[in-house]
Amino acid sequence: MKITKFIIPLVLGLAGGLIAYFIADNFGSKTIQPTLQHQIVGPVVHKSENDVLNDSAGPVDLRMAAKKTVPAVVNVMTVQMRKEYYGNPLEFWFGGVQPQMREVPRNMGIGSGVIITEDGYIITNNHVIDRSDKVMVTLNDKREFEAKVIGTDPDTDIALLKIDANGLQPIEYGNSDDVVLGEWVLAVGNPYNLTSTVTAGIISAKARQLGGKMNLESFLQTDAAVNPGNSGGALVNAKGELIGINTAIQSPTGSYSGYSFAVPVNVARKVVSDLKEYGKVQRAMIGIKMQELTPALAKEYKLKEQSGIYVAEVIPGGAAEKAGVKVGDVILQLNGYEAKTFAQLQEQLAQYTPGNTVQMTLSRDGKEKVADVVLQNSYGDVSLKTGSGILGAEVQPLTQAERYRYRLNKGVKITDLKNGKLKSAGLTEGYIIVKINDMVIYDSEDLERALKAAGDEGVFVT
Repeated sequence: MKITKFIIPLVLGLAGGLIAYFIADNFGSKTIQPTLQHQIVGPVVHKSENDVLNDSAGPVDLRMAAKKTVPAVVNVMTVQMRKEYYGNPLEFWFGGVQPQMREVPRNMGIGSGVIITEDGYIITNNHVIDRSDKVMVTLNDKREFEAKVIGTDPDTDIALLKIDANGLQPIEYGNSDDVVLGEWVLAVGNPYNLTSTVTAGIISAKARQLGGKMNLESFLQTDAAVNPGNSGGALVNAKGELIGINTAIQSPTGSYSGYSFAVPVNVARKVVSDLKEYGKVQRAMIGIKMQELTPALAKEYKLKEQSGIYVAEVIPGGAAEKAGVKVGDVILQLNGYEAKTFAQLQEQLAQYTPGNTVQMTLSRDGKEKVADVVLQNSYGDVSLKTGSGILGAEVQPLTQAERYRYRLNKGVKITDLKNGKLKSAGLTEGYIIVKINDMVIYDSEDLERALKAAGDEGVFVT
């Protein structure tokens, strides 16, 4: 009797447990599978902002992006040389034997670069190769090449290199205008000479200004870890498309401390295209003096708009005047993209060439207006300037060693001289031009402006 009382509840309990398990297994919610180790959950990217916001969040696997990008990112090593004398000093003093001179490495630097063509064109940062005497590139497969510097642009901190190679794996360009906040990205480079390092983060801000020395400041900000050696490397989206060139970090220590900054690829792409085709960057201007609108300024000027670019002055004969832009107008968009801050406007203008026509959306007296603006260059026309020479001369800024040797902080050096006015005036290769009349010369553009300002009159060359 006692055994029966014990067995019956036990049997009933086991039967109830089996029934409950069967119901839960067939009719209940399924168990959620854990996220894979290399899979990062985030918003779907690579679409327009509206598409991204309207789409549901889903998994973003960054492994394929890393696999596509790593072979296209190279190590860039720079060398600065110095001359030293060697030989036995006793032979010099007592034997009349002159000491020999040789070049030896003085400083070495490291950075990264991104392959953009199969035949060896590479983007990097200007500050990576600036003032270097030799640039070496090491591919992901360990092959080494000496690189030729095709051109540099300090204003955007972009430089274009070329190595003698074919069949390389170039990176695919993305569209930095379509990047959205919160989008997952990878930074690929060689921090501290640790080759092919990949870090992940999100886009933290767009059109960020840092207040540095560059004339164009409109960076993509990300929290992907970037350290010394990453400069010139790739910032890619989850498809492995290049959206930026890693350029700077903001840190009290000089190492990564939360945020890094990249030049948008739409800007970098235009810069290297100009350097390759013309030898110099073709800057587009709209011909205005402007202020970034704030609520306080809007109240002062009695404007309906609370943000935008306020047109404070229209340059006579400039692109804006010819398009009918007036003082008091507020610029809102350029070719459909928001341009309400200096950085946003600069980023959009940097993608165009003198002679291009852009649609500028303005606010005038509280009403929107669209103006078709034919962009000009800094000389007030639409011609494209080449790096083929100024009055028959090729010039370049002085290197750091030359500035030290000649005790100069300005000037350009004639590196090649063909028949022209400068050669006729008695100048030769190696001549350093410091001034034209009273205008100090720092680069080739200063030289062109000074000569154009002089017109047909004679000039005094220092």
